[in-house]
Amino acid sequence: MSYEGWIILTGSLVGITSGITGCFLILRKMAMLADAISHTVLLGIVGAYLVSSSLEGIYMFVGALVVGLLTAFFVQLLHSSGVQSDAAIGVVFTSLFALGVILVSMYAGKIHLDVDHALMGEIAFVPWDTFVFAGMELGPKAVWMLGTVLIINIALIVFFYKELKICAFDPEMAVAIGIPVMFMHYLLMGMLSITTVASFDSVGAILVVAMLIAPGASAYLLTDRLSVMLVLSAVIGVASAVLGYYFAYLYNVSISGSMAMMAGVLFVLTFFLSPKHGIVMKWIFRKSLTKRSA
Repeated sequence: MSYEGWIILTGSLVGITSGITGCFLILRKMAMLADAISHTVLLGIVGAYLVSSSLEGIYMFVGALVVGLLTAFFVQLLHSSGVQSDAAIGVVFTSLFALGVILVSMYAGKIHLDVDHALMGEIAFVPWDTFVFAGMELGPKAVWMLGTVLIINIALIVFFYKELKICAFDPEMAVAIGIPVMFMHYLLMGMLSITTVASFDSVGAILVVAMLIAPGASAYLLTDRLSVMLVLSAVIGVASAVLGYYFAYLYNVSISGSMAMMAGVLFVLTFFLSPKHGIVMKWIFRKSLTKRSA
């Protein structure tokens, strides 16, 4: 595959993986928790490096998963103790992220992991960091990592689809019929954690938030069915990656930033032009209703 193809494939995998995971966050009104976990997993990656002295994918996954779950646990603990949810997210997010930054500065300054690398990423370098097996180059490591996470997330969604759906739309009913709501909550947080860390080398922690929220939010405005919403979020994620790459190519700007910007542009277009919930369609409907009344 060409250099351009690998970049577009990597961005598309980020869009699909983040998009389908973000749908459940939006339905459960937990979008800002995605922002929190996307930053606090820096602490997990640094902790994994300090323990293992390695930045291999498995150690990053474990570290990110542990800290992601801890973030969700601390937020839930503070919220259940009477602290407002947004305040709980703010306290946990800033504290754990700041601790990660301090550990990077103190103990990880001599490796390629730094705050800018973790937050911004650089997708242009992805095709050069390849996975080698038996002397053969099998493509970028980021593609393999994102592909693995995508398979894991899809498998979990398919296997727990009914439970995740009921928990997203009616948590009280889920409790009443015996669904383990807290297990589903932490399962979703685990999916979010590994999705975030898998995207570090491509779009970075800050920009992955756009892919986690914008495609799902756009799909939410286009359909009332969860299954269709998941498919649409994946399609919008891919479209954001493709359009973002060519925008960056034409104007010689950041590829990751362009992909995130295009996700926002597609959301704005959906916000105005959605057939059912769009501002323009609502205005047309009100205008026609006024004419009929007159």
